[in-house]
Amino acid sequence: MRQEIAVINAHRRYRIARKVVAGYVRHVLKSAAHKRARLSVVFIDSRYSRIINRKYLKHDYATDVISFPLEEGENLEGEIYVNLDKARQQARRYGVSFSNEIARLVVHGTLHLVGFDDRTINGAARMKKEEDKHVRFWFSE
Repeated sequence: MRQEIAVINAHRRYRIARKVVAGYVRHVLKSAAHKRARLSVVFIDSRYSRIINRKYLKHDYATDVISFPLEEGENLEGEIYVNLDKARQQARRYGVSFSNEIARLVVHGTLHLVGFDDRTINGAARMKKEEDKHVRFWFSE
């Protein structure tokens, strides 16, 4: 297995460029020295985000991004679900483009899959620094 990145546009309204998104994922994988990975990035809406967040994580709300590691180690496998409704809202709130916010969420989800954890203050700070580095590579807003 080498790097296989699937991008699925499951949102009813928005379509995101697959090659661009695969580039975001590959950039994080390269930085983390993961040569072999099979990842899916699925773009969804708030309704579906709430369903999977409730079902798998026991949180009854829509979230912006959810990552599921399927296999770790040398052969990294996982799924990233990006809520485009939340991305649109957050882009307005943070004063960035919709594309920038999508990149941030894809990078964030990928960082989780390569081992970053934001459940502690130190972990969140480390993850945010890494996230900023990757998003800056693609955007200079």
